[in-house]
Amino acid sequence: MKAYKTGFAVILAVLLISAPAAAGVADRIVAVVNGEVITLSELHRAFAPYAAHIEANYKGPDKEAFLKQGEAAFLQRMIDQILIEQEAKKPGVGIAAVKDEEVMGMVKDMLAKNRLTMQDYLKKLAEEGKTLESAKQEIRGQMLRMRLLRREVQSRILVTDEEIGEYYDKHREDYEGREAVHIRQIFLPVPEGADSGARDRVRAEANQLRERILKGERFEVMAARYSRGPAAAEGGDIGFVERGVMMPEVEKAAFSLPVGEVSEVLETEAGFLLLVVVDKKGAGLKPLPVVRDEIKAKIEDEKVNKKYDEWMAELRKKSFIDIRL
Repeated sequence: MKAYKTGFAVILAVLLISAPAAAGVADRIVAVVNGEVITLSELHRAFAPYAAHIEANYKGPDKEAFLKQGEAAFLQRMIDQILIEQEAKKPGVGIAAVKDEEVMGMVKDMLAKNRLTMQDYLKKLAEEGKTLESAKQEIRGQMLRMRLLRREVQSRILVTDEEIGEYYDKHREDYEGREAVHIRQIFLPVPEGADSGARDRVRAEANQLRERILKGERFEVMAARYSRGPAAAEGGDIGFVERGVMMPEVEKAAFSLPVGEVSEVLETEAGFLLLVVVDKKGAGLKPLPVVRDEIKAKIEDEKVNKKYDEWMAELRKKSFIDIRL
């Protein structure tokens, strides 16, 4: 159930990653949902990635019982998915069929987000005994279910300005901003296990870079060329950093520097740093207009979760469900 609650888009992501096939299982029916059956092999195939994660990471007592509980919960999730799909396909419900170009659009979005090529995806599907057509069929079913959920649950949620204001007043501590500095950095690492002579050479290099910057060379150009730390390609720009995030000696220097001034060479265990402050912002309460959309989304999520539970409970109540696990 949690897969639905954390956002409808997450549901699709689950099905885009196919589970490995279960082998050597004596098949039988484990659930009947309004005449539609779920077999033991289908359950094992779908639950396999989660079972593997539990096997690898669960350190508590009685792992076998924990696995059985997880499998039973996963079966209930499969039942819920079938109920939703059956509801979406009922005559007169008014849920539009999912077109092939919509499915392929979802596949392309998934590939882009995961930095995969179509060839990578096809290879993965082949390794799992699946085809692009079977994957598209799964995605089409999920998109159909999403449309029903939006109509039955999300579209009925209303968040008023009064609710947003009340939430803001009750959770003001969550919107207390902290002092932050926007910095660029040049980081020159010291090799692990280096002796004092090696450290001195890196320190000297950092001082030379500082002198060049003070004589007029641009910090961001020097960072892109010489830094071997985060965001070097972006001129060492690591954005705004709040108090309490950086190492104490680095934080002290960053927050004491005037905007535009280059720091002295800062020594850390890992290497040497040069900083320049691009901008600063002070602590204080974020105004309501700035956080309004964030608060609205939080309230909406809470309402969607509650409404989904109610709607799903009613759907189960009016359905025939026979669990035989």
